[in-house]
Amino acid sequence: MFYEAAVFAFFDSDGDGVGDFAGLEAKLDYLSWLGADCLWLLPFYESPMRDGGYDVADFRSVHEPYGTIEDVARLVSEAHRRGIRVIADLPINHTSDRHRWFVEARRPGSPTRDRYVWADDPSKWGEARVIFSDTHDSNWSWDPVAGAYYWHRFFDHQPDLNYDHPDVAAEMIDVARFWLDMGLDGLRLDAAPYLYERDGTDCENLPETHAWLKKLRAVVDEEYEDRALVCEANQRPEDVVAYFGDGDECHMAFHFPLMPRLFMALKRGDASAVAEIIEATPAVPEGAQWGVFLRNHDELTLEMVSEEERAYMYEQYAPEPAMRKNLGIRRRLAPLLDGDRRRIELMHAVLLSLPGSPFLYYGDEIGMGDAHTLDDRDGVRAPMQWDSSPGAGFSSADPSHYHLPVVAAPGYGPEAVNVEAQQADGGSLLNWVREALALRRARPFFGAGGFELVPTGHPALLAYIRSDGASKVAVLANFSDERVEAEVRLDGVRWRPALASGCRLEGRRGEAGPYGYGWFEPPT
Repeated sequence: MFYEAAVFAFFDSDGDGVGDFAGLEAKLDYLSWLGADCLWLLPFYESPMRDGGYDVADFRSVHEPYGTIEDVARLVSEAHRRGIRVIADLPINHTSDRHRWFVEARRPGSPTRDRYVWADDPSKWGEARVIFSDTHDSNWSWDPVAGAYYWHRFFDHQPDLNYDHPDVAAEMIDVARFWLDMGLDGLRLDAAPYLYERDGTDCENLPETHAWLKKLRAVVDEEYEDRALVCEANQRPEDVVAYFGDGDECHMAFHFPLMPRLFMALKRGDASAVAEIIEATPAVPEGAQWGVFLRNHDELTLEMVSEEERAYMYEQYAPEPAMRKNLGIRRRLAPLLDGDRRRIELMHAVLLSLPGSPFLYYGDEIGMGDAHTLDDRDGVRAPMQWDSSPGAGFSSADPSHYHLPVVAAPGYGPEAVNVEAQQADGGSLLNWVREALALRRARPFFGAGGFELVPTGHPALLAYIRSDGASKVAVLANFSDERVEAEVRLDGVRWRPALASGCRLEGRRGEAGPYGYGWFEPPT
């Protein structure tokens, strides 16, 4: 299980209102107690922080409020001592406009101009989609100092690097080396599909991008042991699978199209779309793996659904315009599900039993809320809620000095949702998540074992078998708010529940109450 956390939002050790590496280190025992196998850190490099750190000004330094490079090394060492691995987010497509390369490249006659992508004609590569369409209407922006347009797939303060320049292609591999030498166990390669641009294409998923990733993978394989490259590519499964290569590109890739279909299934009371996307997912090379998730630090992206489905999701999950961002929804898991414990458990029970490695977003294990009216995606990046105090136990600073405000939405503030209270409550969501993770860990085939969809004859009831030949688990999940009874085409054995709520499986008969779920095993 990967646990995603933002350094600035997890725990502040020095009372300046900003989370730091020493604070993360202080909370490693919590991650160990919860059952995290790997900690995924959002970007922590020097940055003007106009995009949560994804606008990097210096890839080889640490953003000053977070600490020092030595603090990073100490965190990694302490995590390893507890059996927890650590990976870091590495934006490879672009930099901040404050990066010294871009500052130099803007100057007239600059010898480093070609480290970025420039043009005189802003209609060039018009086939490429504008990703942040509610902020920009073009991938080009005019620079009056340079006297030219520069290319950016994201915000205009994040100019794209030119990977056709040998200095850039080599430097980004050296940046990966720098952090792997620090002891990190892997890197999440942010915005991987957009590294190169070519005429007559949409400038995504190009052969040149895959060729560079193969070079990076070769370095990782030759110079390091037991490290992982995780690809962030918000694409269709048939496109994403190419980022595994023949086992010579990324070790993992996120399964973006699965996530919105899980949420659609809940509102429609119909799991068909979930079954269809799983069946449409190609096989991955041996040793490769999907990363599956419910929510993360970004908006709930709706790029990989149809316009009709997107409109439906907006209607159901983002009725207020302020809840929408780009082609997605900027809300956390618990508010999306109206704080309904049944639906939160159901979604986790499915997530933890699907093929792949689950990624959990900090705070979702306690049902944290959001503040969707904050700028950009800041509403889902609020301080972690450790206790019931007004400052949520995040920092000794006055909460008015926090980097972002503590969630204050009714029913989601720290007085209602916090780690301390839930650790003490055996029936809490936090303890349920911990138990589910322990049950999953005892069944390794959930990660990479066989997967077989099982017909149920009822659209709301999703059923599948996970197995490794010697052991198996039958999973049932009712995505509707009504009781469902259906014949499940399984062996007629007497199944026993390993994890279940409102769900029974007896022989070939499955029963599930509203949002009921179950992991069932044959008798030993």
